[in-house]
Amino acid sequence: MRLIVAMSGASGVIYGIRLLQALKDEGVETHLTLSGWAEKNIEFETGFKVEEVKRMATYVYDVNDLSAPITSGSYPSSGMVIIPCSTKTLAAIANGYSQNLIHRSAEVMLKEKRPLVICPRETPLNQIHLENMYRLARAGAIIFPLSPPFYHKPKTIDDLVNQIVGKILDLFNIESKLLKRWKME
Repeated sequence: MRLIVAMSGASGVIYGIRLLQALKDEGVETHLTLSGWAEKNIEFETGFKVEEVKRMATYVYDVNDLSAPITSGSYPSSGMVIIPCSTKTLAAIANGYSQNLIHRSAEVMLKEKRPLVICPRETPLNQIHLENMYRLARAGAIIFPLSPPFYHKPKTIDDLVNQIVGKILDLFNIESKLLKRWKME
């Protein structure tokens, strides 16, 4: 399995970091690209350094490298996750504006009918955000808001992050101990 992971400039980079950790634990080949604001948020929001996060991935590409292999539909992948996804990135993809590697790789997923999971982390949402999400959902993307559930009775922020990442792994049929399944007690 080969997954593309992108982090754009929204708050919530810990979700992307945890996804990279989980994919590495499961032996999944990852292709990472970070926007400039994602790099700043890694430093601001977490205890990680950008270089540490990059080392979690199998391959890393500069966000401006439009010659990277993941820009081509002929490069095989199992899908892509943009986590977190800023509303700017969401708008670019929804409107076919491939300015950087994140946008172009997402466009490739849509045109090749491969799974594209977009994880917006914004609230409240305005009409433009919703229309862009709707446009992408109609084009085949999975819109996965970073809204953690509480049925698993989380005790820590890690519990909340793990549950979201576990649900994303489920979308790619990757079994993980992160996800606590629903059960009535």
